Amino acid sequence: MAAPFPNLYTHRKVAESAAKACDICYKPSSSVLITPDKKDFFYICPLHLKDRYFCTPKIDEEAIKAKREKDLAEEKDKLMKEYQEKQRKKKEKEKEKEKEKDKDKEKDEGKDKDKEKDKDKDTDKKETKDETEADKSGTETPKEEDEPRVFELKISFYQQRLQRKRQAEAAKRDRERASQPNYFPSVPTEPPKK
Repeated sequence: MAAPFPNLYTHRKVAESAAKACDICYKPSSSVLITPDKKDFFYICPLHLKDRYFCTPKIDEEAIKAKREKDLAEEKDKLMKEYQEKQRKKKEKEKEKEKEKDKDKEKDEGKDKDKEKDKDKDTDKKETKDETEADKSGTETPKEEDEPRVFELKISFYQQRLQRKRQAEAAKRDRERASQPNYFPSVPTEPPKK
């Protein structure tokens, strides 16, 4: 006999106000394990999800690979931007050196202008340094370890879930039968025979 639902449960969170008793320890919990086809679900404490005797996490290799590729692409973009920024700064420095050479030739024009330009250069360098530090701090966010979301119950717990499902279906059939008018025998209408 095929199982009515697969042994794959997805971990979901519900609102704290909708918390119900955990199926294992009966403490209020807002975590729910639900099958993909939504035929079975039950409340569970997050602590039980770490218990290797209760369930095992199912690792989605494709999702991990996609995440890794996305991280690599982001890192590549970041490095390209840094490289382009360094190249731009390098070109600016070369232009400044050429200007300084021209200034050395034209010392007679005045030393005050040179001092003002040097101050401007220093402020420009500080601003670009501040911008790069702000970019680094803004883009780098601490990565949290993703908890597994899909679990496979151990066989004994899965058998319990199947048994509960069968019992619930049997109770529902019994209620439906009992509500039918010809379920119980009718009262005899003839007097008893002697």
